[in-house]
Amino acid sequence: MSLKNTCLKLFSLVILISLSSNHVMASQKGKASTNASPKIVNIINFIRECEPRSKEITNDVLYETVYNQVKQLSQYDLPGTFLLQYDALIIPRYQKLLKNEMVRGSEVGAWWEITQPHVEAAGLTWRGRYSWDWHANVGFSTGYSPVEREKLVDVYMEKFKEIFGKYPASVGSWFIDAHTLSYMYDKYGIVASCNCKDQLGTDGYTLWGGYWNQAYYPSKENAYMPAQNKKNQIPVPIFRMLGSDPITQYDNGIGGHIQGVVSLEPVYPESGGDRCWIEWFFDAIFNEPCLAFNYTQAGQENSFTWNAMKKGLNVQIPLLDSLRKKGKIRIETLEESGKWFKENFRETPSTAVTVTKDFKNNGRKTVWFNSRYYRANLLWDNGTFYFRDIHIFDERYPSDYFKKAGTSTQCIYTTLPIVDGFQWSNSKILAGLYFQHVGSNGKEKNMCFSDPEVKELSKDVLQVSCEAESGEKIHILFYEDHFEITNTSKSKNNSWALQLITAPDAQLPFTSLNKKEIKAELKGFPYQLKCSKGDIYWPNNHNYRFIPQNETIKVDCSIRK
Repeated sequence: MSLKNTCLKLFSLVILISLSSNHVMASQKGKASTNASPKIVNIINFIRECEPRSKEITNDVLYETVYNQVKQLSQYDLPGTFLLQYDALIIPRYQKLLKNEMVRGSEVGAWWEITQPHVEAAGLTWRGRYSWDWHANVGFSTGYSPVEREKLVDVYMEKFKEIFGKYPASVGSWFIDAHTLSYMYDKYGIVASCNCKDQLGTDGYTLWGGYWNQAYYPSKENAYMPAQNKKNQIPVPIFRMLGSDPITQYDNGIGGHIQGVVSLEPVYPESGGDRCWIEWFFDAIFNEPCLAFNYTQAGQENSFTWNAMKKGLNVQIPLLDSLRKKGKIRIETLEESGKWFKENFRETPSTAVTVTKDFKNNGRKTVWFNSRYYRANLLWDNGTFYFRDIHIFDERYPSDYFKKAGTSTQCIYTTLPIVDGFQWSNSKILAGLYFQHVGSNGKEKNMCFSDPEVKELSKDVLQVSCEAESGEKIHILFYEDHFEITNTSKSKNNSWALQLITAPDAQLPFTSLNKKEIKAELKGFPYQLKCSKGDIYWPNNHNYRFIPQNETIKVDCSIRK
């Protein structure tokens, strides 16, 4: 073979390889990054020793529930995280059952609801109606003074170490106050925690406006509030529990003050107990764009009993096992997830939850974006497109329970609202920041859009794009500290804006605004949002409007004064 022919063949080979590579890259555009982000599942079952709300749920029924959960995980050789309330911790049969499970690779940790045996072991006086009372002022750490909280931690940790030979690495609860969480980390070195999904009024507990799904580092003054700086954060990642329906959970009970539940919990027949919903939810969490990682928690507390949860778990657990074997997800203990989080993120990362298929076929789709500075939620509802939610995070905003005990039977944790599509709505008006055309006479009309396209542009930048029927091509870029909205259409015949719509009697936090800044106040705490490109207009001294500059609106969520 001549040198000339050899060179020609080598050149042709290089061209073929290049073309093949380009073809693969083109075919994977918008998908490769989703596969690069790990999808993590914790199977968390927490354990109570008594259930005073039902005579049928005896101590034996509660134990048999945990026994069956252990048996099922063993059948599939899956690790679980079992979190023990103090009243269950001191029961020998739970100790024996879970020691065997630990040998198999599962984790045992603490469930931080406070019970009568726990309080009395700490030398305190029990104030509850039953030996376990779910009211927040007696059943949770927020109902106790900081000094009492430390006593409760000390007695639990020593009892746990006496039984299991070490301190627990994971501690979960519907909510744990910042003082308790910091004390657990500083003295006992806990690695991870978990708390309840966002909900409003459910069981008397409100957690609203927080980091939606996945995990975050909490502020030292507020365990529900993500910190913005490493020095002001508790170095214990908090994972959000229960697997909320990203579309319908938020609106559940709108127009009222209490939400129902639409989640992965297997006892709910229309969500976590329904195979079709489960497959839809897993597809969204494990296959759609998510940035750094995506996460969900499976499992159930034993108070619901095995008979109520087994149908849902018998669907969920085999599906999760199959996905694990295919390499699509990681199933691990909460401690393992906490260690991985701390190894990969010095501060709270940007993440997203994306749903581009509507389980109910009602034309609804959604995108949730979270960072250490803010969260935002976009909703498409039969073509109408709007921000359903924007909440600002500020590590300086203390919880009501940081330095004193809560006396109410309810518990409330919130962040700082800019848009609140649940609390500012009524049964007829859905509050939100709507994309609208603005006519020359000043009248607005909601724009109608095509389905969204969602892409991960980098590890912490999410792009959402869609086109209006009138021709506008809207691109929204979510960055860690701000978001930008741009119309890239060459035809700009219409004037567009973002208009806040609320119910007339909504209690809004806004105190003043100018062309570049919205100022607001919650419980005496001032906060703000800056429009660094475009202008803010308050047409009726009630609801604000963002007006683009050169077809762009840029909103800065990182201003702290």
